[in-house]
Amino acid sequence: MRVLGVDPGLRNMGWGVIAVEGSRISHVANGICHSGDGTLAERLVSLHDQLCAVIDRWEPDAAAVEETFVNKDATGTLKLGQARAIALLVPAQRGLAVGEYAPNAVKKAVVGVGHAAKEQVAHMVRLHLPGVTLAGADAADALAIAICHAHHLQSAGHLARALQRAGAA
Repeated sequence: MRVLGVDPGLRNMGWGVIAVEGSRISHVANGICHSGDGTLAERLVSLHDQLCAVIDRWEPDAAAVEETFVNKDATGTLKLGQARAIALLVPAQRGLAVGEYAPNAVKKAVVGVGHAAKEQVAHMVRLHLPGVTLAGADAADALAIAICHAHHLQSAGHLARALQRAGAA
């Protein structure tokens, strides 16, 4: 199974794809979609098209997106929300189930603490995915989101199997 993680951003949208085989994960690809200049609508179209190309190229089976946090700048928060909508829409259009995770949940799953610094997240991503070359901090965050989702899917699979066994007993 391949899992796509997306770190939404209007200027830079990080993405990362990992392969999951049982409890093993490995790096497939990572990068950053840059929206460039132009109107908000043009930038959103650019992000949409780039994320479509990522999905077409790497063919993930599932996706996960980081939830938006609200900051002091309402306009910035709204624009980030619009970029996040692209991050949710594109995988859903391709028929992928999309998980959503709070930033603290991602950090806790990857680093072990919910208030880890970006550098700690990138370091732990490198430990989880030996030999990975990160395209940048946004791509590291996207891979962390994918890792978090993989852990969630593995836990859900264990629970489903345990419930099946309990029902059969």
